[in-house]
Amino acid sequence: MVAAGVLGFPLAGLAQRAWRDGQDYRTLGRPVPVEAPAGKIEVVEFFWYSCPHCNAFEPKLVAWAQRLPPDVVLRRVPAAFRDNMVPEQRLFYTLEAMGKIEQLHGKVYDSIHQRQEPVHQENMALAFAQKNGLDVAQFRELYNSFGVQSKTRRATQLQDAYQVDGVPALGVAGRWYTDGEMAGNIDRALQVVDFLLAEARKPR
Repeated sequence: MVAAGVLGFPLAGLAQRAWRDGQDYRTLGRPVPVEAPAGKIEVVEFFWYSCPHCNAFEPKLVAWAQRLPPDVVLRRVPAAFRDNMVPEQRLFYTLEAMGKIEQLHGKVYDSIHQRQEPVHQENMALAFAQKNGLDVAQFRELYNSFGVQSKTRRATQLQDAYQVDGVPALGVAGRWYTDGEMAGNIDRALQVVDFLLAEARKPR
């Protein structure tokens, strides 16, 4: 885990236990607004492209998301615990504005962790855009736009509202938070999310 904690990788042979509030997950003291439409449950993944744990988690999250029931919506939110993480937030929202997240999200991870081509500065992000066939002028304009900068600020506000300790981390229904450190490892964190989705479906 990046920031306050260190994320453990999956551990073999862990006995199943009941999920406990305050240990495996945390109920937020104040609910967080969600973007999911009525009747849908929002799951938020907080990530940072340069985080090796987020890179390792990505294929697990993709496989999990492919099995989601129709009443669940996954939302990705790039985190920033310090100023030098903001450029990667801007990269994500620029790709989103261009409709390229589905196509290029995984390629950003590959660029950083497989090819050792970082993207944490504007010129590096522009090089990534060019290498992947994007309109570089449009990319630059969006990357520096008020809209993208506003989204990065809102992402950090959401991160603070969920009291994110590190990444990767998961928020559920604007009511709960968990991560690999709390749950024991990130595979178990996804199991905790499944449990919390069932909780979110219960009448309040």
